[in-house]
Amino acid sequence: TLAIAKKLQGIINAEKGMKAIMIRKGDYYVNLDRRTEIARRNQVDFFVSIHADAFRTRQPSGAAVWVISNKRVESEMARWLVNREKNSELLGGGGGVIKNTVDDHLAITLADMNKEHSLEVSASTANKIIKQLKKVTKLHNKKPQHGNFAVLKSSDIPSIMVETGFISNYKDERNLNSSTHQKKLAQAIHNGLRNHFI
Repeated sequence: TLAIAKKLQGIINAEKGMKAIMIRKGDYYVNLDRRTEIARRNQVDFFVSIHADAFRTRQPSGAAVWVISNKRVESEMARWLVNREKNSELLGGGGGVIKNTVDDHLAITLADMNKEHSLEVSASTANKIIKQLKKVTKLHNKKPQHGNFAVLKSSDIPSIMVETGFISNYKDERNLNSSTHQKKLAQAIHNGLRNHFI
């Protein structure tokens, strides 16, 4: 997955007007909460987490794209609103309004609008990436999947998780170890992202 991410980074950085920020540069673990912090600190417009799946049997195969489930967003936003003084700086200009308003209802409305926009962008881009992945690999799911993954929890940053295949499946494992296939996956993800930003 790191190899795919690095290939994606190269493709994105070659695109005028786009820049990739890597959460990690080597094969080491980065705490899940820290990943979102790094993204926010760098004021990213979109967060992409690249994974490989596994299962206890060899049969499942193919790629999938995940977005956050609304239930997770609701609980994260509730926590966020409790700490809005501290967290509002993460939303840039709009965050100042949320922080400084004395009206809790207005703060909730503004945060909710931001959340809805983030969910809409995430789902739309997930569909665009699925269309591109379909051209280069088998799909495990043909529609965006919804899950409560920590890497997707940020309600203020549009986020997706791309499962590139199953390392527990012989064919997928072989493909995922292929530099050519890695490049095709990276290009497909980039094409979907590019279609969002154009």
